[in-house]
Amino acid sequence: MAVRVGAAAVVLGTTAAMVPGQASATAEQASGTPSPYAFAPGAQRVQGARSTGDADLLKPGQAYKSSLPGNGKVNYRLDLDATSDAYVSVTAVPSPDSTVSVIDGVKVTVQDAEGNTCSDDNTSFGAARSPHPVAAWGMREISPNRPLCKKAGAYYVSVERIDPEGEGSSPDAWDLELLAMSEPRTVRTGTTSAPEAWNSATPQPLQGEPEHRKGGAGFTGATPLDRGVWRDDIRPGQTLFYEVPVDWGQQISVTADLGSSATGATGYTSDALNLALYNPARGDVADVGVGYDGGQKSGSLRPLPPVDHANRYAATAQVSAMRFAGSYYLVAHLSEGVADTFGDGPFKMTLRVTVSGEPQGGPQYAGESVPQGVFEVSDEDREAAAEGVAAGDDTAMRMLAVGGIGTGSALLVGLGVWSLVARRRSVA
Repeated sequence: MAVRVGAAAVVLGTTAAMVPGQASATAEQASGTPSPYAFAPGAQRVQGARSTGDADLLKPGQAYKSSLPGNGKVNYRLDLDATSDAYVSVTAVPSPDSTVSVIDGVKVTVQDAEGNTCSDDNTSFGAARSPHPVAAWGMREISPNRPLCKKAGAYYVSVERIDPEGEGSSPDAWDLELLAMSEPRTVRTGTTSAPEAWNSATPQPLQGEPEHRKGGAGFTGATPLDRGVWRDDIRPGQTLFYEVPVDWGQQISVTADLGSSATGATGYTSDALNLALYNPARGDVADVGVGYDGGQKSGSLRPLPPVDHANRYAATAQVSAMRFAGSYYLVAHLSEGVADTFGDGPFKMTLRVTVSGEPQGGPQYAGESVPQGVFEVSDEDREAAAEGVAAGDDTAMRMLAVGGIGTGSALLVGLGVWSLVARRRSVA
């Protein structure tokens, strides 16, 4: 069963209690440095193999932790049937002490047992050259538009750096988080082409008084958001994770604002704030880079189509990635180079999130996805997004997040151990 950790810490002798996302923030404030990436609790250690013949199996729904050497590929195996679509996401986590080139990043390729390429994808760090978690995904699709990769059997996932010997790239190994998912076939065969018409007008950024929501430190601990204006503090070198439920037929649009510097310093950092959107399979959809000169700046994701099962047949990768409902992840990173000119911050970041359109009925699947429910939006997901606490977390946790609890109750809670609670999308 897929589970998510609902954890809270209470310090005896104080009235302070921490809700999800706050524990890492507190450690960060104490040390003055950004928190590291938070891997999925219970992620299994797996060794990437140089040869596909030695590749270890990745099971759908189980999170894995591995490492990527400075040079060369590492391989993993998927055992697939002949009916389901399969996805594998690889999050590369360089050390904060690493250095990277402009085009360096991670590349993921999926091949069948005969060496045919089913998919390849890559994600780079960009002009800021600031090391931070980035994710790329691979897939095996059963589609009338794809003549290869339809057989049941072994498939291989290869992971490599894009530019390990590029100018400024350090040769150290990177940590990896891997997660495979499966999507069942539909009961009925529908259209094999993407919708031709959708509202591609650039939406107006949502207005209103911002509400504070502290971002998480990884995909599994992403902070739920719904439609609204959200404020957070971000430091140079830090990466924050949020998740937004987007149902079938709905469109998401996001604008990120970075507040002006309090130091009065002058200078310029290209792509100082990077905001990336990932789909429920942690496949990259779109991103925007915001340059910074000390004054307030803003950037928006380009218009995206409504979520539709048929989007997978689009020639454009951005449209194709909007292929299923579920939690879409917003990942914000502030370049470490900002500190060189404008100080350690924190800097004020505002996310203006719009989810438009009424939810529609999705495709009728012939089975269950793995993890179960990952490609749907539940009432619990909507409630979690409204409250800012992960779906399935303990009721007391929600009380902490929404209004706080009394000292006596907090101490009683602190004497126990917060249970692991089931959440269909998250993996431990």
